[in-house]
Amino acid sequence: MPVKEAVTEHTVAYGRAAHQLELRKHEFDLAVHLGHVRTVPGTDGGRPRVASAEIERLRAAPDFPAALRDRVRTVGTKGAAELASITGDRFTRLVRTGHLSPVAFYLNRYRAVVWLYVAAEVREFAERHPELLTGRLPAPVRARLDAGEDVRARNWRTRRLGLLLRRADDPWAAAAAIASLLPPDEIAKVAADPHERAHLGLLRPTLTNARPESLAARDIIDRLQVADDPDEILWHRMSLAHALEEARALRPAPRPDAGGHRAPRALRRPGRTGLLNRLRPGRRRTLRTPADRAWAT
Repeated sequence: MPVKEAVTEHTVAYGRAAHQLELRKHEFDLAVHLGHVRTVPGTDGGRPRVASAEIERLRAAPDFPAALRDRVRTVGTKGAAELASITGDRFTRLVRTGHLSPVAFYLNRYRAVVWLYVAAEVREFAERHPELLTGRLPAPVRARLDAGEDVRARNWRTRRLGLLLRRADDPWAAAAAIASLLPPDEIAKVAADPHERAHLGLLRPTLTNARPESLAARDIIDRLQVADDPDEILWHRMSLAHALEEARALRPAPRPDAGGHRAPRALRRPGRTGLLNRLRPGRRRTLRTPADRAWAT
């Protein structure tokens, strides 16, 4: 879990830390996400940094870097099923009902979502739950499948939100992280003040940095980032209300001054051109490999 402390001269930039730990960018991102590499906040809200002592600690391990790489290795459905010694169809049934959570995804050439899982978590699951690997699935699981349940996207959003909340160094940033999973109309139910909504929009983090070039692919990724289940929406809306109480107690959202300055852009553009537009990726960038596409998520 990232450590929130002041940045000192004994920290290393994010990219340089990945190089020193002999990890590719997507591997390092996952190591941070899973808490294997602890970070400290960057200056002025910039990218997190890594303490030199943290790098030395990891490099001093007798099995470095092989063990660290193994802890961040990801597999798709086929690879995960092989690790668990079950069929791909059975593995898909288990993850659709929430027995394992994906950690990343990418879109293949057919714009199908390819979910990725931490290999170490798959192995641990197989060891702890052998009863789910053979024979008929339990009746409650079959009932959820018959009802069409698929919580993969929801569980991915939950994992990403957890990372964003751990990185948040301010109640307003935490509220913005929660709001990033809600559609604008649900945010408005909690934050009636347009200045608060604008402030949340300005602080809004992204769950994915993917830059798909087609509009169809963008729409798919946009939908994956926003809560769509009523229970999930209600939970995040309640969490947002609590986070906003803490944020307001710290300081009110900034407002236009009395000198006639224009309101922030998010206030001047109601409807879909406000917060919803922020869900769409900005500058286009080609992601060349599946690993690049996945770890843009």
